[in-house]
Amino acid sequence: MKVGFIGLGQMGSGMVANLLRAGHEVTIYNRTPSKAQRLVEQGARAASEVADACRGDAVVTMLADDGAVESVVVGAKGVIASLGKGAIHVSMSTISVALGERLTVAHANAGQRFVAAPVFGRPEMAAAAKLFIVAAGAPDAVDACQPLFAAMGQKTFPIGDQPKAANLVKLTGNFLIAAVIEGLGEAMALVGKAGVDRRRYLDILTSTLFTAPVYRTYGDLIVEHRFEPPGFAAPLGHKDIRLALAAAETLRVPMPFAAVLHDRFLTLLAHGGEALDWSAIGQLAAKDAGQENQ
Repeated sequence: MKVGFIGLGQMGSGMVANLLRAGHEVTIYNRTPSKAQRLVEQGARAASEVADACRGDAVVTMLADDGAVESVVVGAKGVIASLGKGAIHVSMSTISVALGERLTVAHANAGQRFVAAPVFGRPEMAAAAKLFIVAAGAPDAVDACQPLFAAMGQKTFPIGDQPKAANLVKLTGNFLIAAVIEGLGEAMALVGKAGVDRRRYLDILTSTLFTAPVYRTYGDLIVEHRFEPPGFAAPLGHKDIRLALAAAETLRVPMPFAAVLHDRFLTLLAHGGEALDWSAIGQLAAKDAGQENQ
């Protein structure tokens, strides 16, 4: 396919590399042009502006938040103004349900198609084409994107014809990951202060009760204090919990533990954690217990 890709952060760069390996013709745009050089050497074409990345069958956005997405999608030279009739905007960013709704309407009014396809997976999974993709939109549009999804991920989960459903699934998934991180942190703080080896404790958990990769991945980061460089920065984790709470308020669904997680992220950020991985909230319980170096 002929596809544009906007956003070359830790996730986007790996995703583009895999699209190129699969034989897709990719035009890339990033606010910092220097990030494009390595991908140009692999066969990508660098765009000087957003509009130049919107000339093909589809354009993918992989950006940090609602503000970053809106900054490239709306406006006189944005995605909506530049994308052809019937072409597809594939939003793979983690954005709010409300923005997903607005983009669906805006693209329909412009005669374009919109697919929300956020991903589960950290940068190393993006580089290895092992992402899990949650896709929602008109069935014909989702089907048309399957070659792109196959190049970037190990499995795609269609979730319906309303793009906002994929946005909500992603936000709730990140809420659950954050809950795992907080739970691990509290449990490790307790056993660690009692003198139990935290590495041994994690091995027991992940070999018996909790064998899912999320426990091993984040348990390792907590045990090893490996919060830099961030695979997923703490401010983004805070943003996702805030967006989950906003969706919950709209739907009148109480989420008391999400409110706790929101405050845990605020605590981390208030103590200078902006540059840390979001898993660093798992170390807060140890600090509260006077075990900062455990």
